[in-house]
Order: sequence, then C-alpha cells, then structure tokens
Amino acid sequence: MLFCFCLQKIMKGIIFLSCLLAVVVSGKYTDKYDNFNYKEVIENDKLLTAYMNCFLDKGPCTPEGKEARGHFEDALQNGCEECTEKQKEGIEYCIRYLIEKKPEHWKSLCDKFDPTGKYKKQYEEEAQKRGIKIP
Repeated sequence: MLFCFCLQKIMKGIIFLSCLLAVVVSGKYTDKYDNFNYKEVIENDKLLTAYMNCFLDKGPCTPEGKEARGHFEDALQNGCEECTEKQKEGIEYCIRYLIEKKPEHWKSLCDKFDPTGKYKKQYEEEAQKRGIKIP
C-alpha cells in the first residue's frame, strides 16, 4: 500500500512537471498550473532524479517530458516572456535550488543545453539582480 502511494506521488509529480515545462516552453503559456507545489517536486530526490534522467537522455520520459526537453532552447531564447508571474517565481526557485543545493544537476543541464555558455552570459546580469550567482 505504501509503495503504491509513493509511486502515485512520484508519477503525479513527473506528469505535472512535464506538463508544466511543455506548456511553459511551447509558447502556449497558461496559468493552469500556477498553484501547483513545485517545491514538493524539486525537493524530492526521486522526482528530481527522474526528471534529470529524462532531460539528459539517461532514462525514460513521459511524452510531456520528452516534448518539454525538446523545447528548452526556445524557452532560453525567449526569456520566458509569456510566463505568468507565478511561473517566473517557480522557475527562479528551481534555478536557485539547483545551483545552491544540487550543483551537479545544474552543471549537467548547462552542459547539455548551454554548452557554449551563451545563455549563461545572456542571463547573468538578471540573475545577479535577483541574488543568484550562476556558476
């Protein structure tokens, strides 16, 4: 019973985060998920590992996760111009969390999606204004 409950929580988190990323990066931004507890997902090592494996092509993905992974560059290019304020807050929290608490995950994402450092340079000043030091 406990296993089923845990599996259900993990799957719920994976599906939600995948949907959120797909929506945010697809240009069809919506406020549908603005009240989701993204902290619960990113602070859960099992959920975070599952998403990292998906995004880094090291493990299985939900269809939504696979689609989101394919649109990361678009999201980086447009600076999340069409995001709601809550989405921007969530993205900032996740970035800050990865940089400060899971730097190996942050490095892996940067290596894959920003190997030349183009986006780091593009967003570094804004990150500094928000108190985030991009490594």
